[in-house]
Amino acid sequence: MMFFLQFKSVILLNIKLIMWQTQNNQLYRKFEFQDFKSAFAFMTHVATLAEKQNHHPTWRNAYNVVEIWLCTHDAGYTITEKDWELAKGIDGVKEASFSTFHSKQSSEHIYSALFGVAVGDALGVPVEFTRRTDLEQNPVTDMRGFGTYNLPPGTWSDDSSLTFCLAEALCSGFDIDQIGETFVKWYYKDYWTASGHVFDIGIGTREALYRIKYGTKAELAGGTDEDANGNGSLMRILPLVFAIKDLPIEERFNRTKQVSSITHGHIRATMACFYYLEFAKLITEGKDKVDIYQNLQKSLPFFFAEMGIEPSEIVHFNRILIQDISVLKKDDIQSGGYVVHTLEASMWCLLSTEDYPSAVLKAVNLGRDTDTTAAVTGGLAGMLYGFNGIPKEWVDKLARMGDIEGLAKRFTTCTDD
Repeated sequence: MMFFLQFKSVILLNIKLIMWQTQNNQLYRKFEFQDFKSAFAFMTHVATLAEKQNHHPTWRNAYNVVEIWLCTHDAGYTITEKDWELAKGIDGVKEASFSTFHSKQSSEHIYSALFGVAVGDALGVPVEFTRRTDLEQNPVTDMRGFGTYNLPPGTWSDDSSLTFCLAEALCSGFDIDQIGETFVKWYYKDYWTASGHVFDIGIGTREALYRIKYGTKAELAGGTDEDANGNGSLMRILPLVFAIKDLPIEERFNRTKQVSSITHGHIRATMACFYYLEFAKLITEGKDKVDIYQNLQKSLPFFFAEMGIEPSEIVHFNRILIQDISVLKKDDIQSGGYVVHTLEASMWCLLSTEDYPSAVLKAVNLGRDTDTTAAVTGGLAGMLYGFNGIPKEWVDKLARMGDIEGLAKRFTTCTDD
């Protein structure tokens, strides 16, 4: 069981953001201040309150961000509503609400993420590489078949295959080499393919899996040149959020970098994956998509700088981190294989629509890398609108639908442990 405390009104000196979450008898809090002086004063204040109530805080702080873990000295103690009295002792907290969410929510998010990716992928496969102008004349409005690869309706490609491979590997724990070997098994032994054979793979991914097969460590296999920033790690990264969402942000970033680097080792690919996973993480916490977008604009530029990423890299994400990408015109959105363009396109589709079908069809009809753009969009749209928001007639047409459902059950079980 997870507990969430939401503050409806907070007026605390220079405080800008407050987020409370508990899991496994621990309270996790993140506070953001305008300056470190205010943050330090607040840390001192909370430490005094915590000691009085038999809690001890563990601190993580950098610049103006303070992360706090509070747990009781009694290992057998169960957190109750009374523990929120600690929060009420903080000057400025006017009102607090208490609610509970059971593991059913994580199960729903896993199902909707996996099926959201696969359905988007399958919608895009028949028209991959099709020009946008052609799709404007003959738009995709339903699950088609054949087309580019002459495959039946519901066939998904490498986007879903590697997404499923990652989820499968994570069921055995976080092991980069195991994840890499699972990817190799897909390419060389047709593991987790829709129809028994691999029919689509990016150049960077193919080269990386070849290196792993012949002895390169998985974490070192991905290309690191600037021209190695394809969307091949972004397209399959989503399951990782369920394995890392409760970790500190630095550890989430490091693990994202490790998993991205199996096929795409440049920092830009890692940043795109990390943004995507942080968006997904906030969906699991019940946040609204616009609020998520705005919150990430406030937090991620500073975090990237804190992690030592050069401004010349951060600037590549300005249309997401600074501008409002949802208001751009379609002609301003690119839909090729470059990782930043795919991330931008998926955010544009997600933020400018109000349901799963509209989001993924908008992604497909951008043209070019249709399967990946729709898969990346579909993963978040599935989580946002829920499994029931994905049209049943599309889900029913998916290749290996029962196997995907079985994987979702296994993955839910292992991430709940």
